[in-house]
Amino acid sequence: MTAQLPLGWGGIVRLGLVQSAIGGVVALTTSTLNRVMVVEYALPAVLPAGLVAWHYAIQLVRPLWGHGSDSGRARTPWIIGGMACLALGGLLAALATVMLPGIGGLLLAVLAFTMIGAGVGASGTSLLALLAVRVAPDRRPAAASLTWILMIIGIIITAGVSGALLDPFSPVRLVWVAAGVATVAFVVTLLGVWGIEGTPAIRDESGAPRPPFAAALRDIWTDRRARRFTLFVFVSMLAYSMQDLILEPFAGLIFGFTPGQSTSLAGVQHGGVLLGMVLVGVLGNRFGARGGGWMVNWTIAGCLASALALLGLVMAAQVGLGWPLKPTVFALGFANGVFAVSAIGSMMGLAGQGGAGQGGAGDGGDGDRAGLRLGLWGAAQAIAFGAGGFVGAAGVDAGRHVFAQTGSAFIAVFAVEALLFVLAAALVGRVSIAAADAYPMALVTEGQA
Repeated sequence: MTAQLPLGWGGIVRLGLVQSAIGGVVALTTSTLNRVMVVEYALPAVLPAGLVAWHYAIQLVRPLWGHGSDSGRARTPWIIGGMACLALGGLLAALATVMLPGIGGLLLAVLAFTMIGAGVGASGTSLLALLAVRVAPDRRPAAASLTWILMIIGIIITAGVSGALLDPFSPVRLVWVAAGVATVAFVVTLLGVWGIEGTPAIRDESGAPRPPFAAALRDIWTDRRARRFTLFVFVSMLAYSMQDLILEPFAGLIFGFTPGQSTSLAGVQHGGVLLGMVLVGVLGNRFGARGGGWMVNWTIAGCLASALALLGLVMAAQVGLGWPLKPTVFALGFANGVFAVSAIGSMMGLAGQGGAGQGGAGDGGDGDRAGLRLGLWGAAQAIAFGAGGFVGAAGVDAGRHVFAQTGSAFIAVFAVEALLFVLAAALVGRVSIAAADAYPMALVTEGQA
């Protein structure tokens, strides 16, 4: 077993910049191209929605990619290869958009979003796995917060710069902007991971064969904590994503917000998310050494606070114009930010540990299956995100047919979201991340091991 020192803040920031590069390319392809298809090209909204859903579906094989990075004993090639696939997919998506609605453009779009899903899955899973096994446990909450804040900053910068460069719009300008975003993202990734991993953190000196993917996945599934955490990820992310497509329509239909006002409301929500993330990061850096229970408790608190904020939206739908909508939406964003970062920190802690059922042949220990674990949870998250927005929007549509008042449809959906967050809190409360303040095996010296 070889020893490696934990990553310092400089290394954590570098990996956070890689996450921001991933977020920037994804934002360009799932947001900007969505608008161009629907507005500039007057295509049915179901087309970009279907392509985005397809890129989530591709990520169901995240466990396989995670297992591949575990087996190779190195994460960096998977991060670089995944980003190359993602960047090329983003460029092809822009080319496909300007070719629509022809059949060639449609086929190229399917290929492009397949590459986007594959690239996000391969690079994102391996990046989290590298953080999980190289970040000291007391720094995990702050590392998770910093990484996701940098991702949001990357999305904001990409949206702002690409939006400015796209005016006045033309197909050629769209392709050039996509090419620029893809190139910058790939260069940032290369600089971010260059030399950061060094010697692979896990080295199996026994020569024992590595278990195949199916056997390794079954082995991990026997770990009760891993099963429960997978269910928690699915339920919580389903609740988290259900309001994505209905919050702005809610503000317009119930409160009479203009498109500009509803867009600013989304900014209020994202401001709350950032503040919640910063809070967990700052407190986590100070109190994180108390162990994984600290992160789990904050995850529970974030889930319950999100449920309370959603009950505030239920009241808003009942009261109407007299209700303070912006403070309620800010509170929802803040609670979501607390939940998201603490959940990621808990995920990193659990991924970096061993567990029951981890004794397969060639299993080098804790960090040896971090990629597979994170791939499993990433797949659960992808399913939830792909389904959540659709379920929320479909629920409102169905409710408007069933109930006499439009507000009642939103009440039903927000109430279901709140119940899902309460269920998620109960699920994660049963996940013990005991001894999370012990270093993963990848950080233990050879003599201690």
